[in-house]
Amino acid sequence: MEPRIDTHTPEYQAEMKPLLGVENFLHGCGLETRLMELLRLRVSQINGCAYCLDMHWKDLRALGESEQRLYSLDAWEESPYYSARERAALRWAEAVTNLHEGHVPDAVYATVRSEFTEREIVHLTMAIGMINFWNRLAIPLRIVPGGYVSRYLPAPTEASS
Repeated sequence: MEPRIDTHTPEYQAEMKPLLGVENFLHGCGLETRLMELLRLRVSQINGCAYCLDMHWKDLRALGESEQRLYSLDAWEESPYYSARERAALRWAEAVTNLHEGHVPDAVYATVRSEFTEREIVHLTMAIGMINFWNRLAIPLRIVPGGYVSRYLPAPTEASS
């Protein structure tokens, strides 16, 4: 696959700055980092974004996520490895991502509302919207997967570089 446009270059810094500002807000919003990354990975599975799958898989592994939970994510509803809170968030993420199937059902909202505050639901929805956006940027521009290094890995020390 040949990349079309590389938005990681300084040439696109102005365009990326407000998007990264939203991401920085979401990283500090108080929701669990692993939960947020799990949602990003699941949405990227739904959308088929190779770059984002690579990124969020690596981030989750760096955060200590188990291979079993990662391999089972596509079948989370049938797998016993996810908490009620994670299940509610995953159900919400799928409904918000798959809007082409109709509006988000009241039952899905009731489920997420049972596990999250209203403010947390707003933050979840923002995070889901952002990963959907990133998927829609990476897929048509053919951003190449493989080179991402997780931000959650310890920074290399001078002795190890």
